[in-house]
Amino acid sequence: MFANLIGVDFSSAPTTRKPIVVARGLLQGATLRLQRLDAVPGMAGFEALLAEPGPWLGAFDFPFGLPRAFVESVALGSAAAEVSAELHRRCAHRMAFRALVDAWGNTRPPGQRLVHRATDTAMTGVRSTSPLQTRYVPVGFMYFEGFSRLLAAGAHLPALHDGDGARVALEAYPGLVAHELIGARSYKNSDAADRLIARKDLVDALEQGRWRGLRVKLTHAQHAALVDDASGDRLDAVLCLLQAGWAATQPNHGLPPAVDAVEGWITGA
Repeated sequence: MFANLIGVDFSSAPTTRKPIVVARGLLQGATLRLQRLDAVPGMAGFEALLAEPGPWLGAFDFPFGLPRAFVESVALGSAAAEVSAELHRRCAHRMAFRALVDAWGNTRPPGQRLVHRATDTAMTGVRSTSPLQTRYVPVGFMYFEGFSRLLAAGAHLPALHDGDGARVALEAYPGLVAHELIGARSYKNSDAADRLIARKDLVDALEQGRWRGLRVKLTHAQHAALVDDASGDRLDAVLCLLQAGWAATQPNHGLPPAVDAVEGWITGA
C-alpha cells in the first residue's frame, strides 16, 4: 500500500494566476494527513512532479481516455497510449484537436456530439464532462496536455499502460467526492456566501472522515486556506488526494475488474 500520495487539480494552461495545484499527503491507517499544497505555474513544473522518484500514488483531475465511439470513428487506435500517440501525431496543438472533434461532431445528430465515456455516467447523481468538450470547461484540452505527459514520464497507469510501478497515476474526479458529501451544492468559482458555506461544510466533512472511512487531518491554517480559496482549486486538489488515499487501500486500486482500455476509469466511480 502506498503511503505517499499526490492529488492534482490540473490546468491545461497553467500560469501564476491559475496554477496547477498539488496536494501532498501521507496515509497513516485511516487518517490522511495533508502535508502541503504546492502551486505549479507551468508545465515544466508538472513534468518535474511526474519525474519525482517513487514510491508515490497520484490522482489527477483530467481524463485518461476518450470516448470509444469517437476513437473508433476517427481510427485513433485500440489502447489509451496508442490513442494519445496517434492523436498527437495528427494534431500538433490543442486547437487542431478541437478542429478534429468539431469535424466529427458536425457529422452527428444534435445532442450526440459531445459523447461520454462509460465511467463519466457511472456515478450516482453526478456525471463528469465529456473529454471531447474543448470549450467552457476545456476538459478535452486537459486530456490533450495531461495524459500525454503521464505517458512520457513513464508512470504506471493501472489497466491502461504499464510503467514504473513505483509511480502510479489514477484518474480522479473531485466532483464525485463533493457530490457524495454535500450533494449538488456549488462550492467553486465564487466568494458568495452560499459557496463559502458549502466549502466550509465540505472541509468539515473531510475532517470528520465522512467519505468512505478516510479522515483528512488538517492544520488550522490548512483548514482556513481551503475554505477561503474562492476558486475551489485547493479544495479540489485535496479531494483528488482523498481519492488517491482511498485507492491506496483498495485491491487493484479500486478499479472494476474490466476497464475499457481506450476510455479508462475514474477512481471510486
